[in-house]
Amino acid sequence: MLENKLKNYLLLHLIVFIWGFTAILGALISLEAIPLVFFRMGLAVFFIFLFFLYKKKSFLLDKEGIVKFLLTGIIIATHWIFFFKAIKVSNVSVALVTMSTGAFFTSLIEPVFFRRRIKFLEIVLGLLVIAGLYIIFNFESQYQLGIMYALLSSFLGSLFAVFNGLFVKKYDANSISLYQLFFGTVFVAIYLFFSNGFSSTFFIIPTMDWVFLAILSSVCTAYAFIASVKVMKYLSPYTVMLTINLEPIYAIILALIIFGEKEKMNPAFYFGALIVFGVVLANGIIKNQATIKQKFKEHTQLKK
Repeated sequence: MLENKLKNYLLLHLIVFIWGFTAILGALISLEAIPLVFFRMGLAVFFIFLFFLYKKKSFLLDKEGIVKFLLTGIIIATHWIFFFKAIKVSNVSVALVTMSTGAFFTSLIEPVFFRRRIKFLEIVLGLLVIAGLYIIFNFESQYQLGIMYALLSSFLGSLFAVFNGLFVKKYDANSISLYQLFFGTVFVAIYLFFSNGFSSTFFIIPTMDWVFLAILSSVCTAYAFIASVKVMKYLSPYTVMLTINLEPIYAIILALIIFGEKEKMNPAFYFGALIVFGVVLANGIIKNQATIKQKFKEHTQLKK
């Protein structure tokens, strides 16, 4: 049992490392954000489709599911477009530190859909995150557009996560992923069609870009999602949450190694980043303690 838990914990770290590598690939691929997302999502649909055939899983989906996954497919496509735009106009470090605000966007969006009150502590922690971003925004003014794109991407990603938190109660996680990616691909394709994006050279891509796209869509999208679902069956949500918070740290270290000078920032950036990461970590620890206390209270009441 202990060996199996350790195996899945190490696998979780690998998955988080892979997610962090997504930003690196986004910077390495020469395509603009919208074509990049089109190829990423389209190829990921292909790989998950093969997975469904291999596992002999059903492709059936009800009408309600089609509407839900159509809307969230558009949200995730737009989220990725702004994410890659942020990387293109700034760098990996700026984009990922700003994306760390996702947990606090979620804490504001979640009460609307799960019908709970916004907690005072969440507002305070959210203000601290804003303070960290303000420091970065002031001292790294050349990256302001990248920060704005990343904030928008972070908000859309949080909205997407909250919706999926509702959907996973009724639908299979793999089916959710397949159809959201499919509808997202269709949405981007329609946009490209009406904006004359499908030119005669659209599919003429440098060989290394095809290699990076294949890795991005198969390993970083299709495999990472399927593997993460499996891991969450064996590890606590707290362990998963804390480990996922390491994603930007892994990615920033990788970016410094791969891109060198382009990723080196002034000390104020790292001070602001430390505030953001510290608050995100504190938020997870506080919420985990609250969950433990609640479960203990319920367990005590049942004994009585």
